[in-house]
Amino acid sequence: MSTMMKVSGRNLVGMRRRDLVKGGLAGILATGLAPTIARAEAKKLVMAHIVPPPESGAVGFEWQAEEVRKRSGGELDMQFFGGTLLGKELEIMNAVKAGNIAIGDPAGAAATVFPEMGVFLVPYLVQSYDHAYKMFNGAIGEQLDKQFQEKYKLKVLCFFDYGFRHFWTAKKPIKEPKDLRGAKIRVQQAKVFGDTINGLGGNAVPMAWGEVVSAAKSGVIDGGDLPIVNQIALKIYEVSKYCSMTFHNYGPTLNTMNLGVWESLSEPQKKLMLDTSREAQAKIRQLTESVDNFAAAKKELEPRGMTVVEADVPAFRKVAQEKIWPAYKQQYAGLWEQVAEFKA
Repeated sequence: MSTMMKVSGRNLVGMRRRDLVKGGLAGILATGLAPTIARAEAKKLVMAHIVPPPESGAVGFEWQAEEVRKRSGGELDMQFFGGTLLGKELEIMNAVKAGNIAIGDPAGAAATVFPEMGVFLVPYLVQSYDHAYKMFNGAIGEQLDKQFQEKYKLKVLCFFDYGFRHFWTAKKPIKEPKDLRGAKIRVQQAKVFGDTINGLGGNAVPMAWGEVVSAAKSGVIDGGDLPIVNQIALKIYEVSKYCSMTFHNYGPTLNTMNLGVWESLSEPQKKLMLDTSREAQAKIRQLTESVDNFAAAKKELEPRGMTVVEADVPAFRKVAQEKIWPAYKQQYAGLWEQVAEFKA
C-alpha cells in the first residue's frame, strides 16, 4: 500500500488546512483539483471564505459544508476553507468566475465585485434586517440572481450580511454628525463608503484592511466603521476605545457558485445546495443580529476595553437623506424605488 493511501482522513484534513494557510490561493486550487482518496466518486465543491470561524459567515458555511457531505450520501464533497486569503476577496471571486474553485463570496467587497449591490449600501436606505431579508429572499433577490447569472456567470446560493456598520474611534465617540467633523475615518474602497463618511461630515480615507491596524496605531486615521460582529472577530478593541452605534450602512453580501459547476449538478443536488444555503443564511443572520444591539454590544466589547455609546440615529439619517441620497437615487433609478418602497 502506498504512503498516500496510509494517510488517515483526519490527517489528510489537517494537512490540507496547513498547506492552505501556507499556500494561499495556490493551495486552495491544488486541493480543489486533487482527487478525493476516501470517496473518489464524490463531486468536489471547494469553497473559499476570507476569514475563519468564529466570524458569522464562516460558522454558517462551515456548517453547510458538513451538511452537504452528510445529506448528499457521498455524492457531493463540499469543502470549506476560511482564513486562507485574508485581504484577497477579489482573488476569491476571480477563482470562482474562472471555475478554479466552485464556491466563494466577496465578503465586504460585494459592491466592488457587483456594482448593482451598491444601492443596498446607501446609508439608511435599508431600514432593518427584516427589510433586507424579505427583499433578498423574494422577488428582488430572484431578479439579482438572474442578472448575475447572465452578466457574471455566477449562481447566487444565498444573500447574507455582516450587519449594520458602527463607528469605532480612538479619541472620542461619534454621537451626532458634528462629532465627525475633521475625523479621518477609514473606509473600504467602494465609492459608496467614501460618500457616506464625507456626506455625514467626516473625512473618508480609503484603505485596504491590511493597512488599518498600523494606520490606527500611528494616528494616520482616527477610526473606521465595522459591524459589531466584525469588531469582535477582527479585535478592533486593540486599536479603538469607542464604539458608536450609528447603524449607518447595511452590509449585504452573497455566496455564489460558478455557473458551469451549478449547471453540472443534478436537480436533487441543486435543491440540496439551495436548501442548505438558506439554512446557513439563517444561522449567519442569527449570529450577526444577536450582537447588533446596544446591550449585547456592551456585553461583548466593554470587557475588552471599549466604551459603547448610543448615537443620534435620526440625526444621522436626516443628513444622509439630504446630502447622500439624491445622487444615488438617480444612479440606481428603478432598483432604488423597489428598495425604498418595499414594505418589510
